[in-house]
Amino acid sequence: MDNDVVAQFTEITGSTPELAIQYLQITEFQIEQAMQLYFESGGAPLTGEPSRPSHRSGIPDDSEVVNIDSDTDDDTPRHIAPPTFDDDEAMARRLQEQIYGGPGGADNEDEVRAPLARTTETLVGPGADYDSGEDMHANILSQLRARGRPGRAGIFNQQESSSIWTGGNESRREALSAATGGASEASSKSNMLAEMYRPPFEIMSRLPWDVAREEGKDTEKWLLVNIQDASVFDCQVLNRDLWKDHGVQDTVKEHFIFLQYSKDDPRASSYLQYYFQGSDVSDNYPHIAIVDPRTGEQMKIWSGPPLVKAADFLMQLHEFLDRYSLNHNVRNPVAKRKSDKKDKNIDAMTEEEMMEMAMRNSLGAAAEAGPTVEDPDDLTRSTDNVKGKGRATEEEDVVMEEPEPAAEASPFASIPSDQPHTEPAADPATTTRIQFRHPSGRVIRRFSLTDPVQRIYEWLKADPPLEDKAGVEFDLNSMGRNLIDQLSTSIADAGLKNGTVMIGYLEE
Repeated sequence: MDNDVVAQFTEITGSTPELAIQYLQITEFQIEQAMQLYFESGGAPLTGEPSRPSHRSGIPDDSEVVNIDSDTDDDTPRHIAPPTFDDDEAMARRLQEQIYGGPGGADNEDEVRAPLARTTETLVGPGADYDSGEDMHANILSQLRARGRPGRAGIFNQQESSSIWTGGNESRREALSAATGGASEASSKSNMLAEMYRPPFEIMSRLPWDVAREEGKDTEKWLLVNIQDASVFDCQVLNRDLWKDHGVQDTVKEHFIFLQYSKDDPRASSYLQYYFQGSDVSDNYPHIAIVDPRTGEQMKIWSGPPLVKAADFLMQLHEFLDRYSLNHNVRNPVAKRKSDKKDKNIDAMTEEEMMEMAMRNSLGAAAEAGPTVEDPDDLTRSTDNVKGKGRATEEEDVVMEEPEPAAEASPFASIPSDQPHTEPAADPATTTRIQFRHPSGRVIRRFSLTDPVQRIYEWLKADPPLEDKAGVEFDLNSMGRNLIDQLSTSIADAGLKNGTVMIGYLEE
């Protein structure tokens, strides 16, 4: 385990294994703290060259060698070997100088630390309404919450900077330095890592939870919530890979209000209390969820490993938007099966779940573990274990208008059925992968971005994914749009790049 941490440290920082072990040992192998300490100290070694001890250390020099007579002929004077490493105090002093740049060396023993400079803080910022007591109270509360946020800003714990939000005159490098508390200025590698793991400030909303719900109701946007734990490296990978994907960013901006909170952020307290009781368990991270702003219902969850890939996450977002709607006239899917009760590792239980299990055991009941973090969206997809008279039946997720009787020369009938599709070579610049959902599963195919939408219909008519559906008329829907009206539109212009298409068979 320690070797893996050392390898990960050297891969990210570019240091030697010996130097990595020094920083990891001093932080008890907490890799995030070790890397932050490494970049703040400029990668300096924590142990120096062996120094010759002074006379005050109690070790005699050559002039004080004592010769003791013995019965042997060996009259060689005996020396006390000097230590090969500095003592703990010297190491602590040198580490203090490296990290904080303050006095502490042998040459500065008589120096006196300069008095702390006087500082002023703005309790209520410019533009606040001082005449309204409610607004002033809200501004003061916001400042106090910001001050109460634990943890020092760093590369892996970047804080909100006003220049990032308001687009001030500061350069991007200066804004990054403000967000990291100056840690990004330690070296070019530090700046590169800070930019790489920078949170997605450009798509994040600063609204508190209750205000975000009201905003979602007014704008008909879902709430997309991401709870971060700075000690879990997968959360940092989300900022590096998932939230920086342009397709994900465009979809989130258009359909969601994105809220990213640290688990220690006071603004996240309401969400953690009602939706994420297992926030103290590291195995539940990364945590992403979609919440209905009207009802407060948690609609979909991604929680814990394995880490979702950007392409898969984008497809799942598009599929969710196809199946669910905030339109009051549309009926959303409902749960069609019961939640599976799965055994939960005791290490992943919260304190309350452990107490419940202990009480059940003391009463002689079977020790059943608490509920796992299960995706509510999965409960709407099957009816296998729903029993009794109220067994759910398959229903259409979205109420669609009844199609008019097909004319003899309908657009669907005019599409040829003898032109199978051959996938082009993979090229991100000219091709895209499209996911097709049908009643029995899904299939993914690659198309050219310049292909017309009709090419999809030709492929499905010539090579249907379900053999028993050959010759059956079908509809293709994406983001609530029927693609039969866009046969001549290119796949790129139709917005199908990395998208999801729902196949619905029209059977009498």
